[in-house]
Order: sequence, then C-alpha cells, then structure tokens
Amino acid sequence: MDTPDILVLQASYTNPVHAEAIGRVLNHYAQDPMGGGQALPADLLEQLPAELAKRAHAFSVLAFVGGEPAGLVNCFEGFSTFACRPLVNVHDVVVMGPFRGLGLSQKMLQKVEEIARQRGCCKITLEVLEGNAVAQSAYRKFGFEDSIFDPAHGRMLFWKKSL
Repeated sequence: MDTPDILVLQASYTNPVHAEAIGRVLNHYAQDPMGGGQALPADLLEQLPAELAKRAHAFSVLAFVGGEPAGLVNCFEGFSTFACRPLVNVHDVVVMGPFRGLGLSQKMLQKVEEIARQRGCCKITLEVLEGNAVAQSAYRKFGFEDSIFDPAHGRMLFWKKSL
C-alpha cells in the first residue's frame, strides 16, 4: 500500500485554499458529537479566516492528505505571568474521519510545538472533554498531562462564563 502524501503547515489566512480548508475542517468538527453536533453557519465559516488574521496572536496549522484538507489546529498565544513568557493555547484540534489513524494529530501538534518554541513560549495548554478518551490518548501520547500547580490542591479546572 502506498504511503499517503501528507503535508502539515502553518496556515496563511489570506491564502484562499487555506481559508477554505479551515472552514471545511472546522465545520466537520462542529458536526461531530465532540464539537457540539451542529454545522456552523456558512457566513461564519466564510468570515473566520479574516477574523483570525486580525488577531496577531492567532495561528492555525493545517494537514492535507493527497491535497485534501484533513486536519486543523487553531491556536492563540497567551502569556504566563509566573514565567514572564508567552504560552500557546490550543483551541481546536480536528482530524477528519477518513484521515484518522495516519498520525495527523501528532504531526500537527509537532508543528504547533515548533511554532511555540520559535515564539519563545514556556508551555502549550489545551482543554479536552472528560468523555473524549480518543483525544486524551492522543494528547498524552504527545506529552500533555493533567495541569497541577500544587498536588495538595488537585487538578486545574477549565471554567467558562458565556457572554
């Protein structure tokens, strides 16, 4: 069996091929039960690359297999006050169904780490659903672990307040 042609790169939000791929893969994720199970509005998907481009601390990594959009990682740079250095928060990690099992999440996370190191970041953070064992396994394989500042106080929790 031939090895598929895999390309992993930092997306250019102004490249129409990359912009279309971001929307296509993100919409695939949104329709998955782990992404909420509902398609995103077409106008949102169309506007997203331009909105990301306005944010200097945003970057995305795309994976293509045989020229087809296959994976996406959206990231945002934050700042660690305790380290006085930037950090990267991974916001979305998606591998489209037909391309699972090719190691794309590991390849994309490797590119994220490369970019984070170039930016002088002290760490990479992400959130994962408690019930998403597949994603947790992929993240642990890459070296992510529970976030604990002091074991006496337990794991850090990710909370939100919708506006």
